[in-house]
Amino acid sequence: MSTEVSSNASGPPGQSGQAATSRPSAPEKMSRESVTIIATLLVATFVVILNETIMNVALQRLMVDLGVDAPTVQWLSTGFMLTMAVVIPTTGFILQSLSTRAVFMLAMGLFAGGTALAAVAPGFEILLLARIVQAGGTAIMLPLLMTTILTLVPLAKRGAVMGNVSIAISVAPAMGPTVSGMILEHFTWRFMFVFVLPVALVALAIGARYLTNIGETEKTKLDILSVLLTVPAFGGLVYGLSQIGGGHGGQSGPGTVAIAALVIGVASLAVFVLRQVRLQKAEAPLLDLRAFNFRMFTVSVLLMVVAMMALFGGVILLPLYLQEIRGLGSLETGLVLLPGGLAMGLLGPFIGRLFDRIGPLPLTVTGSILMVLSLWQFSMLDAGTPVWWIVTLHVGLSFGLALLFTPAFTTGLNPLPPHLYSHGSAIMSTTQQVAGAAGTALLVSIFAVVSASSGPVAGMSAAFLTATVIALAAVVLSAMMRKTEGAAPGHGPAH
Repeated sequence: MSTEVSSNASGPPGQSGQAATSRPSAPEKMSRESVTIIATLLVATFVVILNETIMNVALQRLMVDLGVDAPTVQWLSTGFMLTMAVVIPTTGFILQSLSTRAVFMLAMGLFAGGTALAAVAPGFEILLLARIVQAGGTAIMLPLLMTTILTLVPLAKRGAVMGNVSIAISVAPAMGPTVSGMILEHFTWRFMFVFVLPVALVALAIGARYLTNIGETEKTKLDILSVLLTVPAFGGLVYGLSQIGGGHGGQSGPGTVAIAALVIGVASLAVFVLRQVRLQKAEAPLLDLRAFNFRMFTVSVLLMVVAMMALFGGVILLPLYLQEIRGLGSLETGLVLLPGGLAMGLLGPFIGRLFDRIGPLPLTVTGSILMVLSLWQFSMLDAGTPVWWIVTLHVGLSFGLALLFTPAFTTGLNPLPPHLYSHGSAIMSTTQQVAGAAGTALLVSIFAVVSASSGPVAGMSAAFLTATVIALAAVVLSAMMRKTEGAAPGHGPAH
């Protein structure tokens, strides 16, 4: 099935999909159609990412209303990220098999459907199912946005555009807790979804009206075994980490179930990787791991993993600290977290333009050091720490992460040849989500275990200290970052 090709498509109409994806695609200047396509995807991405963090300050309310404990309610966040990690590897296949419009409609249709189901969910199980459906739509939207940018945006302007993307990717998660805090102050938790649903439907309508197709579709085979392997691989790892402190049993150490889950996760991941290497010989992998032959892609992915573990752990831990130790309400918690998220998003375009001029090294080294110092100071919080200092630290952490995200995305994806765009985007998005889920599970487990024996302040300190140690790896990785040039078609890895 061929699709309508815009003026910025990967090749002229009539070319095969393979040819279309194996030649340089971005012209020197972006057309109005290209700007419209990227703007439409940005609006949709903002909506779906806003939803990702909207639950964070509501977890305490949901525990009471739904009659579940803390480790169980945490799965509304962890399960969301885990679903994304399982779905994202299939997006390379989806992007090749369906037109741009069809992929967009599928993503926003799933998201809107999941949002509607969540609004009427009678209990925890249905709410978790709704979050999983929402996550399926979110998972498809992110690689669609990244692959479209790589296809349409000239190399010299990618940093600036990625910086603008960070407004959606950074401000949306920051607004999530604030928006949900304001809603919970006056309404039940269901209205978090009731208010998001019309916005999702409007984004769906805008996309249906204005989105044009880029490139062409091609017939590709989906390897079912690879898809099935993603579930125990990523599911085992995240579940094992979440249960590492004994989970529901409250034991002092990791239980048999946690260890078994981690072993199954690692073994399944090894089989998944071997399967992809084998499928690469037939040019039919679910995830083309040859992207890792490019050194800067590998360094950037590792840097994103460390940053996401620190970010998502902090995003979950700070609301816990503010509500359980400081006794703040949902609205106050959201307002405390808002300045940091706004700073990260508003700095994005400036950092993107700076990246285009000076390259990644000065930005990533500064950002990683800021991240380590902020997390270390978070580990010293107690019941009497002034709120203004907490806001200052969160702004510092957000600034550090902003200095990492745009350079890591752009430096990692730049050297890939066009036929690896969708695979590179999928790999980066998958590892990002798994790292976020693992970071959340690990740090919340440490908080729970230490809190049980030494109190919540000690638990918070131990969790943030762990995040600080993890973040030290980012300093080393940041020092390895170098400016990358775009790869011509067929070029091998840049060493």
